[in-house]
Amino acid sequence: MIAIGVILLILGFIFHIAILWTIGIVLLVIGLVLFLLGSLGHAVAGRRHYW
Repeated sequence: MIAIGVILLILGFIFHIAILWTIGIVLLVIGLVLFLLGSLGHAVAGRRHYW
């Protein structure tokens, strides 16, 4: 999810498409939150680790 967010951010920046930029930011933030929760040992969606 983090990688897709970064790719969409780059594509949105290059092609000046605001919706790609916005979706990229949202996916990046959600991916980072899930990654942090998983790395701290909290179960995310029934899984011990999220990556």
